[in-house]
Amino acid sequence: MEIYELGQLFEEVQLKDILSDGKTFPDCLPKYPLKAIQKSYNQVKNKTNFDLKSFVLAHFDLPKSDFDDFKSDPNKSITKHIDALWTVLTRQPDKTESSLIPLPHPFVVPGGRFREIYYWDSYFTMLGLRVSKRFDLIENMVDNFAYLLEKIGHIPNGNRTYYVGRSQPPFFAAMVQLLVEERGDDILLKYLPALETEYDFWMRKPIDHNLHERGAYGRICYFGDGFVINRYWDENNTPRPESYKEDIEIAGKSKQKPEDIYRHIRAAAESGWDFSSRWFKKKDKLETINTMNIVPVDLNCLLYNLEKTLEKAYLLRGSHQEAKALKTAAERRKNLINNCFWDEEQDFYFDFDFQSRENTPNKTLAAVFPLFFNIASPRQAEGVAEALEKKFLKKGGLTTTLIKTGQQWDAPNGWAPLQWMAYKGLKNYGHDKLANKIKKNWLNANQRIYEKTGKMTEKYDVYNQDLEAGGGEYPLQDGFGWTNGVCLALMADN
Repeated sequence: MEIYELGQLFEEVQLKDILSDGKTFPDCLPKYPLKAIQKSYNQVKNKTNFDLKSFVLAHFDLPKSDFDDFKSDPNKSITKHIDALWTVLTRQPDKTESSLIPLPHPFVVPGGRFREIYYWDSYFTMLGLRVSKRFDLIENMVDNFAYLLEKIGHIPNGNRTYYVGRSQPPFFAAMVQLLVEERGDDILLKYLPALETEYDFWMRKPIDHNLHERGAYGRICYFGDGFVINRYWDENNTPRPESYKEDIEIAGKSKQKPEDIYRHIRAAAESGWDFSSRWFKKKDKLETINTMNIVPVDLNCLLYNLEKTLEKAYLLRGSHQEAKALKTAAERRKNLINNCFWDEEQDFYFDFDFQSRENTPNKTLAAVFPLFFNIASPRQAEGVAEALEKKFLKKGGLTTTLIKTGQQWDAPNGWAPLQWMAYKGLKNYGHDKLANKIKKNWLNANQRIYEKTGKMTEKYDVYNQDLEAGGGEYPLQDGFGWTNGVCLALMADN
């Protein structure tokens, strides 16, 4: 049931911004059938004493906070704090009549305003659950994602109806690999149908090859001779229901067509990096967002890993022809990653602008993904490591980009998932000293903010550890699933 289909009521609530943020109303639980609410609204909206907020509170239950009954004690260790939070952040199957898509098994949410499961967050949360020996919960969450793949055809950004038009960075294969490490290779056969559906979603091609625009269609870009590479996308070209007011305002500032900028915004949301100068034509101008024309290095590394995982699963099943096809696809993608994204002069991986046919100028932490998935050569890894140490490493860990724009995926902010990808990627190539320095700096930042606030937060200011991170469309969130997971994983990794 989609609350934002209440038409004028939804639009008025979002534009007047009468609740805590734009996501609150789509997450509300209606007290009455939506048709009855709409009818009641039509009857009273033009009365002189009509109060919109009072009407909403009378007809909807606002979403509850994760921490209403939880009291943090900074005197306890971070480990004990996180262990206690697993229970707070765990949700049971829910069939409420709201925008929530019901899932069959328990799952962990990030926290704060994020009251549902999130796709790529969950992998990094699982890293901590593995340390806590909660393989039952990891398997439940992987099963939930397999369920979404079966029912919807892809894993949405989160289990809300308003997220169905897009996915997020495809970490499903990496999640399955966590279970393989614990349960053995047969797990690959259990999840093979889901892995195939995931791959089909990202590689979906038009029936008529003449339909693709500028050599691109949906999430794939054509490079000729049968070679394709992937980009982020969204099936919809309208304002996001959960950020309706913000998207309307951005479109009003932009010279782009509204339907184009909405799709660029949504594609950036699929990337998980919402928002960053990484996607902008002008580094500090969100209204110049250009996501659909950018082929991202991290996405294609993740799809390389998916192809390698499928190859292994097909070999286990004895499907040698399918395994050979996926091996070829992975080799082609690896070559494209090292040809398309690698800049010889700067010794670094960059995204690729598919429209201009050249690399984008921004150095970002997306460059660590080829190291994490063992795609880079030793020389390429050396180049990335040198840039990380000289330009990205700060007192509190790695900065996401080198540009300060006020966007949350730019400097001075650091994010747990990218610290982990960098740390493990450097370890893969023997850069242990730098990896351990990143680990130390990041954990110190976690500890400092925890002692100060009693919270594990969504992101951190890695330049100044006395300041909390900021920027973006909403206030700093606490909880926090992937920060907890990476913190435990780093502490446990030697």
